[in-house]
Amino acid sequence: MDFGMQNRLSRIFSPETGKTVMLAVDHGYFQGPTTGLKNLRETITPLIPHADCLFITRGMIRNTVDPATDTSVCLRVSGGPSILGELSNEDIVVSMEEALRLNASGVGMSIFVGAANEDRTVSNLGRLVSEAERFGMPVLAITAVGREMARDDRYLGLACRVAAEIGAHIVKTYYCKDFYKVVEACPVPIVIAGGKKIPEKEALQMTEDAIKEGASGVDMGRNIFQSDNPVGMIKAARAIVQEGAPAKEAFKIYSSNQ
Repeated sequence: MDFGMQNRLSRIFSPETGKTVMLAVDHGYFQGPTTGLKNLRETITPLIPHADCLFITRGMIRNTVDPATDTSVCLRVSGGPSILGELSNEDIVVSMEEALRLNASGVGMSIFVGAANEDRTVSNLGRLVSEAERFGMPVLAITAVGREMARDDRYLGLACRVAAEIGAHIVKTYYCKDFYKVVEACPVPIVIAGGKKIPEKEALQMTEDAIKEGASGVDMGRNIFQSDNPVGMIKAARAIVQEGAPAKEAFKIYSSNQ
């Protein structure tokens, strides 16, 4: 692994812990102005200092993020359909040149294992990895869930392994029962998605459980920016991921910051 790749990965994952708290705010690329992200600048400005990495689209980084920020960026480069269409019908919509111009530390795209366009999204991942490695750019593969697929260790293990086999340097997936089996079968770091909004105690417990079972961090969105106390929530998640705090102690951090 060359210097550029290692350097960019060290901006995403803490060199001290090898873990990351990523803040996912890319939802608008298919959901539009979803709850909590209608005014993206207002939402994320107080959150960015507590994140290791921001997962965001190019349009929003240009228009809502202070260029002086020290927080690294992983740029979503796939897109196409909205929630009105077939979500798996994605393609690569951002060039590597653009990612480099925006000083991204990584690029991310979704693969839809078990969905209508599985083959194309996996092929797109392969092409993205080949291009990214020419420039020392890490690739995050997001394992989107096909409509007929269960979020269990068998399916998620399949999707994560496919992503790693094709060459992804990081994989984002959902937490599930027996999550350690997913981690054991995937040779690259896994970060968990927060998924739909759930009560704060549950989200923090999920984070603790995932870290204990081998996750390298979180790429959390709705469970932070849709919380009643987003700053407290990202601080609490950070305490678990980067400091090893139990969920009960982290919930106190969330509560004390209200």
